Formats: sequence, C-alpha cells, structure tokens
Amino acid sequence: MVHSEPDHDIWLRFISGDPEAFSGLYDQYAGVLYAFGMRYSTDRDLVKDCIHDLFIDLHAYRKNLAQDVNVKFYLLKSFRRKLHAAHRKSSLLSFDRWNSDDNMAIHAFDFGIEQEMITDEKEREVLQHLAAEINLLPDRQREILYLRFHQDLDYEEIAAIMQISVPTCRTFIYRALKQLRGKLEFGAILLILCW
Repeated sequence: MVHSEPDHDIWLRFISGDPEAFSGLYDQYAGVLYAFGMRYSTDRDLVKDCIHDLFIDLHAYRKNLAQDVNVKFYLLKSFRRKLHAAHRKSSLLSFDRWNSDDNMAIHAFDFGIEQEMITDEKEREVLQHLAAEINLLPDRQREILYLRFHQDLDYEEIAAIMQISVPTCRTFIYRALKQLRGKLEFGAILLILCW
C-alpha cells in the first residue's frame, strides 16, 4: 500500500495515543475534508459537524484502527460515508431537501482561488471554459476527476470510495477526458491534469 512517510508516521503516533499527532492530523486534513465535503453539500455546518464527528470517532476507536493505511484515502472514504449518512438523515427530516435516489449530488466545479491568482487573461479564460465544460459532465465523472487529479488518489482508492469497480472507474475517467478533449484545446486538458 502506498502512503507518504510523514502521514504514516503521524498516523502511527496518533493510534498510539499521541495527542499532538491527533492535533496534527486534524490540522493537516480538516481543510482537505472541508473542501471535499463542500463539493457535496451547501450546508457548511453539516460539513463541519461531519468533520468533527469523524475525528471524534477516530479518537474514540484509535486503538482498533489499522496501522498500515493510506491516511488521505482512509479519511476521505470515512468522511464521505459519514457525510452521506448525515445527508440521508437530514433529508428524511427535511422534505424540501429530500432526494428520491438517495444520492448526494456533487456541486458545480469552480477553480475558486486558483483562478483569482492567475493574472494572465487568456489563461483565466481557458480555466473558465474548462470549469464550464467540467460542469457539463455527469456528477460521477466530475467526482472521479476531482478525486483523481485534485486529491491524487489512484484508481483502486477512487473505486473503493465510490463503491464501483476499478474498470468502471477507469472507464469514467476515460470518457470524461475524451469528452473534454473533444471540446477543449490541448492546453486546457493539461490544466486539468495539474489541477
């Protein structure tokens, strides 16, 4: 299993009961989880609550956690499951947010702060066009592109998070990139791979 050494070290210290490692994990991943959660929900408080619940659960069950894990993958998968359960629970209690297929929709893609930092007008236009084309993709394809190219997860990890097979995951990415390639210039495709 592939994992970065600093993440693995902090994980081992965390499950051994080191409070500084727990704080370090939270500091390192709270922002990543928040950005990930906001792709599925507009309810900032719900996303924050799920992050806190996840870390409370991690702390409570740390002695039972596996030692050899890819920390980022583990946290994203656990968080997605927790957010999905919270979304389902809130949907049952709030009829105006009820979704008959019981799936969370991934929100529209936006480059956000990265786009604001770009001073070149042509590059900004390419990013805006790319974001618009990405938003035309089906939700699952957008989610897979986000996990693959923004979170640097491999096909096996994405398949596990999304509960699909690895070949299906590869097919989704292939189709998404093929569709984007047909509508965008080459430079825009390179931007998605670096995003």
